[in-house]
Formats: sequence, structure tokens, C-alpha cells
Amino acid sequence: MLRKLAERLSREKIFIRRLPSKFSKTPLFVSPDAQLKYLKLGVKAFDKELLDITLECVNKGDVVWDIGANVGVFTFAAASIIGTKGRVLSVEPDIWLANLIQKSTRLRENQNLSVDVLPAAIANNCSIETFLVAARGRASNVLAKAGGRSQMGGYREKNFVPTFSLDELLKISEKPNFIKIDVEGAEVSVLKGAKKILSESRPVIYCEVGPEYRAEVTEIFHSFQYKVFDGNLSKVSRFDNEKCAFNTLAYPTESLEMNSSNLPRISDPRT
Repeated sequence: MLRKLAERLSREKIFIRRLPSKFSKTPLFVSPDAQLKYLKLGVKAFDKELLDITLECVNKGDVVWDIGANVGVFTFAAASIIGTKGRVLSVEPDIWLANLIQKSTRLRENQNLSVDVLPAAIANNCSIETFLVAARGRASNVLAKAGGRSQMGGYREKNFVPTFSLDELLKISEKPNFIKIDVEGAEVSVLKGAKKILSESRPVIYCEVGPEYRAEVTEIFHSFQYKVFDGNLSKVSRFDNEKCAFNTLAYPTESLEMNSSNLPRISDPRT
């Protein structure tokens, strides 16, 4: 009951939080209407695993896509690293959250960050789809056809949003070095619309994968010669997974071969 009350009282409330010093203490607007954890102060307001992956995988000059950006934590963490020669494309279908990200780009301290905001959803084709705003935190928003997860608690709004495939984004962006995907059950659809990305651009991908989709997502990655790792494990403890984890880090096979001294895999701790 207390959680539900907090969620209702936090509707559309916003305030500024700063990312940790490793990300230049970059400020951004957040809202407990997205996730209640943003009520916390300091680094506890942010997902440590996501920030660790950002530090590990994003480099100066990279082109980065944030698919399902929410309030833009990964967007601005990546933007603080890539410098002026890189670019972040921040994609968020919830227009309220997309406006919040845009508001963060206008902060005085963020004027030199290279961030573009696209208020749209990503799927396997270009269309117009029904989009559900979760009754609980907006982090659980979902395309209606994806079904959603129990954390939604139902939905409070039903809207229409444009959808594009990942391949279509190449029309407005250079090919990405790194893509983060967090789309609440639409991950199969997103990857099915990424044939050119997976076969030609070959970025590293960090993707949240629901248990019911792990076999299919694994098959997609393997069919394009990607290896999958558990993104929640540290770099030195990762091993090749037979199947995607909840937070999957997917590398094109050739990048592992060319950078054998810097593999995200040391040994299989199960052997």
C-alpha cells in the first residue's frame, strides 16, 4: 500500500540528479514516476551494472544508440564519455519521458553533449502501434503487442506511437559502435528489424532479455555470429553463455578474435 501511494504521489514529479564523478557528474532530470529509486540520493539512484557496462564498452568518439532510454541515464552516461566526435541517439516512445530527456539536453552543463532524441518505438518494421503507459513506474511501459510484464500493474494510458526498425535508424545516424536495448518484452521484434545492423554494422549490444524470449534472442544472435555473455558478471568472470542472460552482452565473434588480449571471457568457472 505504501509503495502504491508513493507511486501515485510521484506522478510527473521531476528533479535533477547527477551521475557519478566517472561520468563528469553530468546532471539530468529524473522522475520517481519512472522508477521510485530516483528518490534515492547519490549513486544509489542509478543502476550500477548499467554504469559499469558503459565505462567498459563505450569509448571516445563512439556512436551509441540507447533504445528504450527512459529518463536517459545511459544516454547521458555515454554522452559524457564519447566527446564531441561521437554521438548518442536516445530513443524513447513515451513522449513525457522523451521530453524529459530533451529538457536534460538543454541544461547549461550539457550544452556540449552530443545527444539526439527520437520520440518513437523500435520494432521489426515501420508502423503505428498502440503504446501502454504503465500504471506503476514508466520504466515498465510497453508496446501493446509485446504484452508487457507484471511490474506494469496494468496501464494508465493508451497512446499511438510511430515505430521504426533499427535498420531504419541508419538513415538518421552513422552506424553504431554500441547499442543498449531495454524494451520490456519487445526485444525479439527489435532484433528482427536489425538484419543490416547485425550483419554489416556489427556493434556490441547490451540487451535486457525476458526469460520467455531468451531462446529466440539467443538464436538470433548466434545466427549472426555473435557470442553472448552475462552482462551482470564482471569482465574477468564472464564466460560464453549457451543462452542469453537477463542482461545480455553480445559481441560479434570477429571482435573477440581481433582483440584476444581484451576478451570479456577468461575462463568458464563451472569447469
